[in-house]
Amino acid sequence: MAVQQNKVTRSRRNMRRSHDALSAANPNECTNCGELKRPHHVCPSCGHYADREVVAMVDEVEIDEDAA
Repeated sequence: MAVQQNKVTRSRRNMRRSHDALSAANPNECTNCGELKRPHHVCPSCGHYADREVVAMVDEVEIDEDAA
């Protein structure tokens, strides 16, 4: 088992962790509907990618609460 010989100071530990921070997302506008979407991904609101419909979106379906 690896055991350190000397204590790692808070400064050195935090300097090592300085590159671990997450970066913010970079959303782009969908060319079809104008909603924000992730770059190089299908638009979740309209299903378009690169000016063509990739995923057919279905309108909301009403579900009977009594039948379920």
